Amino acid sequence: MIRYLQQWLRQRQLRDARFDFLFAPVPSDEWVSIDCETSSLNPKQAEILSIAAVMIRGNTILKSTSRQWLVKPSGPIDPKTIPIHGLRQQDVNEGLTLHDALTELLLYIGSRPLVGYYLEFDLAVINRQLKPWLGINLPNQGIDVSGLYYDKKVSAYRPEVDLSLKSILTDLALPELPRHDPMNDALTAAMIFLKLSNQVSIQRG
Repeated sequence: MIRYLQQWLRQRQLRDARFDFLFAPVPSDEWVSIDCETSSLNPKQAEILSIAAVMIRGNTILKSTSRQWLVKPSGPIDPKTIPIHGLRQQDVNEGLTLHDALTELLLYIGSRPLVGYYLEFDLAVINRQLKPWLGINLPNQGIDVSGLYYDKKVSAYRPEVDLSLKSILTDLALPELPRHDPMNDALTAAMIFLKLSNQVSIQRG
């Protein structure tokens, strides 16, 4: 009931009726795994450089329908982050405007729940850009795979759980794709989600 009221209030605050589809009924057994590469590690300042999104339907990752957007930031890239994501200023100069990239992202994800590894950072950066434009944060449910893994592993006998990506992948016997590529990171989160979804109860809606 509380979630329903929150969604109703958000929908009333939406400034552009073209995005009403964000509040449509959630498709059954569909999720979207996302990942962003950003100009900074500070979510209050970071600009999006690249976004990847991968559809999950049932027990299948729909790689063929995945999307990735390169974004031209309005400011400079923090040089300290370039060795992490490998994107230089000249690499993103021909990218989409942030408005166009986020519009395409929203059209892709619709009302589906979002999946990610440490998803909170990506959502904080996206919402900081969205709210001045649409008047709302993303209303989609967020599912952080590190949280799912923690719920599976934590117990009174093991209160500490290693949530590093390498440790999770090793424990779940999943392949380790090259890091800090948004498509690889979105695919990795999708694989973890599917591996855990048969072992952890996931609440929808």
